[in-house]
Amino acid sequence: MKLKDKVTVVNNAAAGIGKEIAKKFAEEGAKVIVGAFNEAGVEAVAKEINDKGGTAKALKVNAANQEDIDLLLDTAVNEFGTLDILVNNPGMMDDFSPVADLTDEQWDKLFDVNTKNMMRSMRKALPIFRQKGSGVIINTASTAGLNGAHAGAAYTASMHAVIGLTKNTAYMYANEGIRCNAIAPGGVAIHMGAPSQNINPFGLERMRPAHAMMSRVGTDTEIARAALFLASKDASLVNGAVLTADAGWTAAF
Repeated sequence: MKLKDKVTVVNNAAAGIGKEIAKKFAEEGAKVIVGAFNEAGVEAVAKEINDKGGTAKALKVNAANQEDIDLLLDTAVNEFGTLDILVNNPGMMDDFSPVADLTDEQWDKLFDVNTKNMMRSMRKALPIFRQKGSGVIINTASTAGLNGAHAGAAYTASMHAVIGLTKNTAYMYANEGIRCNAIAPGGVAIHMGAPSQNINPFGLERMRPAHAMMSRVGTDTEIARAALFLASKDASLVNGAVLTADAGWTAAF
């Protein structure tokens, strides 16, 4: 088992990528705390893990509240004595709006969910990691953080910020046994809150050429396998990296 007894927190784990990461890590021996606002969903994930002989505890958390983030990480320490791995898995897509059509509310909401909440979790975890001299952070980013043609302006900017935050954190704490990496999924059948009925038509039309170059849509399970690699000793020399998982989409341009 690659993660035997590693205490792991996975946020936004009620469905999609977060759910599959939690299940995969548990299969590899991790003790998993799963958090999400969807209480029924996250309870079902924990039950599935426990029923298969794994170890998991579910918490209903609102990632917009620092108190809930603190509770999530404190529970890991209180239940299992420490924290080894933090998986930040934000989950809000935009409506493909370009800058000219953006509202302050749209911008702030995307950055709060996708970037600020991630920073808060990392800020909470880092003192634990620094005290013990080890720790792994995995941030779910997006290929939208690598170019400008995969999403709207707000989501694209928030994912560029996630990648910058990842790289800065990796460098700052590299001498303390702490690794921080990101995964950049491309087209994946994931559960994100994109209001499809309100997609910005101009933004959608401008992105059609880029989206047409996607070779295939990936799965949540495939992203979970990539996360397992980054969490394990197999990636002991990997720090500050962005692991692109897009079936070659971004290789085209």
